[in-house]
Parts: sequence; C-alpha cells; structure tokens
Amino acid sequence: MSRMIDANTVLLGLLASPCRHSISPAMHNAAFDKLGINYAYLSFDVDTDTIKGAVDAIRVLKMRGANVSMPNKRAVVQYMDKLSPAAEIIQAVNTIVNDDGILTGHNTDGIGFVQSLIDEGIEVKGKKLVLAGAGGAGTAIATQAALDGFSEIAFFNRKNARFENARILSEKINQKTDCKVTMHDLNDKDDFRKSLETADVYCDATSVGMAPMEEMSLIEDPAWFHEDMAVCDIVYAPRTTKLMKVAKKANVRHVINGLGMVLNQGAAAFELWCNQKMPIEYVKKQVFDEVKM
Repeated sequence: MSRMIDANTVLLGLLASPCRHSISPAMHNAAFDKLGINYAYLSFDVDTDTIKGAVDAIRVLKMRGANVSMPNKRAVVQYMDKLSPAAEIIQAVNTIVNDDGILTGHNTDGIGFVQSLIDEGIEVKGKKLVLAGAGGAGTAIATQAALDGFSEIAFFNRKNARFENARILSEKINQKTDCKVTMHDLNDKDDFRKSLETADVYCDATSVGMAPMEEMSLIEDPAWFHEDMAVCDIVYAPRTTKLMKVAKKANVRHVINGLGMVLNQGAAAFELWCNQKMPIEYVKKQVFDEVKM
C-alpha cells in the first residue's frame, strides 16, 4: 500500500478460515490505492465458532463491510438484517455491506461468473447452461445464471449431501425465476454427454483441475463438446486447466478460466462498498499479471 493509514481510514476485511492464502487483500488494496479511497482491507481468521463476534465487530468498529468465505458463508446468514435476492435463494453470503449499522448480505460469486461470460461477448439470455459441481461456487452460479436470464440449467453432482441441497435449491430457483433447473447424477456419463450436446455454456465449478488435480478433468474426450459453445473452468491456477486443453482440441468458440470470475466477484463487492467501479485492468496487472499464479 502506498497510501498512509490515518485516523479516517475505513476498515474492510475477509472473514474466513484459513484466510492467509487469499488474494482479496491484494485486489482491494490495489484498487483503493489506484482510486485514492481511504479504505484498508485485511484478512481475519474467523470460523463458525467466532463468526457472530466478527459480525458484531463490523457494527461496533463501524467497518464498511466484509467478504465472507469458507466455512462461514452459510453460518453468517442468520446474523444479517437483510439479504440480496441471490443470497436469499442460496442462503449463503460472501459480501456484507454495513449501512449505518444495517448489515446486508450479498452473494457476488454468481455475478462474477455471469459477468465473465458477458466480458467475452457470450449471450446468456435464453441459453442453456450445463453446470458441474454443487458446492458454494456451483450453487451461486446456478442462482445468478437463472436470475440473469439463462432459460435452462442442467445441474450435475454426485449423489451425496450436496446433491440433496442442490435439489432443494433447484426447486427454489424454479419457483422464483423463469429458468428451468434439473438435477442430474454426475456419475451418469451418458446423461452428462447428452446434456452437453445442446449446451450453450458448460461450467466446471468443482476443484478438479486445481492442485493436486492439475492433470485431471471431468471430461477427457473432445468429442463431448461442440464448436458453437463456451467452456468455462472456475479454476484460475493453473491458468490453462486440463478441461480447457480438452475444449481447445474440440475447437469450441470460447474457452475461459476462472480469472474473470474471481476479478468480477471482487469488483461487484467493491462497487457495493464504494459506489464506484473497481479498476479491473489495473488490479489484474498488479495482482495477477505480475505474480505467477
């Protein structure tokens, strides 16, 4: 940080455990530096046993807000005064905004994903999304994709506890939006491949492709893809995942990693706090392009 912290500096932070690996402080402090905003962003090691006290501190210390990550995204919901439409459906929060003691919980993960598609010139309204992975990222993506105009989502996960949670979420999305969401067993490879035949966008929202699974992909055969589609991996380290290599062999129109999603979800939170746009290209250069990730 090139700015001096003074008596007027406003505090923001990340509430997560573990938290020391996060790139959020670097992203947001770079943006505050660039725009001359007297805010500072720190990381706080907070888990579900201490999240209530951390939320109380947001009010007591008059913090502008916070980001929330694992394991607190669901646990923090009960301490919010308000929820955004996406956070209400998902019942998970990744961004808190403090307006004079009134705390509103938002979920910008899905916003980041949809914006990353739009940035690549990909039309989302009326399109079909095939989505693998019903964890925190997958459920946020499914919800925001529905809210932003996808007409159909085929949601794949292995039949475990997350599958049941995603099934309940799918029912909520079907009730509250015009999007039709269907749940599918990820182990049913024939169903998986058939769904991809009519997909406009495929997104892998699992951790497959990230260390230590860099040489793995849920889809190994380029024939599963068609040229007139987008293939997205939410992983951004490595920059080119095994899935992306498979998609490139299939000559699909758009092949995207998770860098745009992580930047745009941060930018959405930044705008909620600061009421102005994050300088994304500057942040990308400072945080991602100058550091090997």
